[in-house]
Amino acid sequence: MKKIPSIFILSLALLASCTKAPKPVGPVPTRQQLEWQQLETYAFIHFGLNTFNDMEWGFGDTPSYTFNPTNLDCEQWVLTLKNCGMKGIIFTAKHHDGFCLWPTETTEYSIKNTYYKEGHGDLVRELSEACKKHGMRFGLYLSPWDRNQADYGYQGYVQVYHQQIKELTSNYGELFEFWFDGANGGTGWYGGANDMRSIVAEHYYDYEKARDIVWSHCPHAAIFGGTVPTLRWIGNEEGVAGTTMWSNYHPDYVSLNDTKALSHGFVDGEAWLPAEVDVSIRPGWFYHEREDDEVKSLEQLTDIYFHSVGRNANLLLNFPVNKEGRIPSIDSLRAAEWYRSLGALFQKDLLQGCKVTASNTRASRFSPKCVLDEDDTKYWATEDGIRRADLVFEFPESTEITSLLLQEYIPLGQNVKHFTLSRYVNGKWLPIDMEEELTTIGYMRLVRFDPVKVEKLRIRFWVAKGTLCMSKVAAY
Repeated sequence: MKKIPSIFILSLALLASCTKAPKPVGPVPTRQQLEWQQLETYAFIHFGLNTFNDMEWGFGDTPSYTFNPTNLDCEQWVLTLKNCGMKGIIFTAKHHDGFCLWPTETTEYSIKNTYYKEGHGDLVRELSEACKKHGMRFGLYLSPWDRNQADYGYQGYVQVYHQQIKELTSNYGELFEFWFDGANGGTGWYGGANDMRSIVAEHYYDYEKARDIVWSHCPHAAIFGGTVPTLRWIGNEEGVAGTTMWSNYHPDYVSLNDTKALSHGFVDGEAWLPAEVDVSIRPGWFYHEREDDEVKSLEQLTDIYFHSVGRNANLLLNFPVNKEGRIPSIDSLRAAEWYRSLGALFQKDLLQGCKVTASNTRASRFSPKCVLDEDDTKYWATEDGIRRADLVFEFPESTEITSLLLQEYIPLGQNVKHFTLSRYVNGKWLPIDMEEELTTIGYMRLVRFDPVKVEKLRIRFWVAKGTLCMSKVAAY
């Protein structure tokens, strides 16, 4: 037999390696984190004693009987939020004042000592059942800080807090997210002491045990806050993530004071810790009648969507419930208008029907055509070592576009560091002018620009951490 040339053997080896999926680069999301990010938008509901006493942070001394909704309807909340595109609801079961909206065995400062349903109400149950009935995910917020508990600041309260977590996670079905707020310690009623209590949150609450309690009953729940989160705060309550937004993070650096790090993440982060953007549809988190004319405008809500979901983060949009026990009509109508507006914008992908080519392709099963496929398990990928490449879309005829959606295949990590957009018109490639820098992509990047006519669209990926893997591109 003739000896097979070594260059041929090398070629076969390279071909075989390129038919395999690329290796992950850096940290990757768990299945739980990936499913959480795919929710994209869901709602916060703030409701409690603060609602009836015109406060944002109750002191812990407001009488329970002042909680007295006259026409409460959890199904109205759920249907309102479902009709504006929310995938789930996170409910404030207890805020900083310590008032519990379920009949807990840990304190008398709860819904069982109110006029609501003659003390037999359980709002956590009512809302969880309404969510289940209408196919909405359900999550809970339980403030670690409790300005009513006499033992707050001492070890006795930690046991109370853990018991409250156990009650909430074992009696109301599966939770998609559990919230530990970052507000901790300070002045409070504290059982009549009217005192200042200081704690070191990282050690005091024993968050590791708290997480274990959550996951023992709700193993798929995402965790916000504390020392063992599976997602991170974005660093502001304005509805804005950084234009550069890495899901990569340093696991020992979850500082609430470094808002720049929270908003941008770390290119070299060793852990996958995606961001959540929390913002209210009104100036306050709880209902205040004086804010009825300050509900965010359609333009503001649209900006928030592009600056949160459109920057590789999830959007948690708060809806205050009023004294009647309902989401006000002005809020629900505005949210529905916003949802219809987004639906109209994203109704037709103008890239469908385009011819798509790439300057480099790993193999046929990683074809650039994959970015136009609705199957999110398919993706275009480059050969190993190729970190700069172009995707070009050729339109059947000159077409006007105003925005672009891009998604990386994040089960293999987040790679893109910098990209640019160009349009081909009258025989020339011209840059598409942007108001924001085009750096990271991650789960999703949405970019807007003034209307431009294009015959071809080029996305040039200039710098990546590893093999390029893009699962979707769409134009509108």
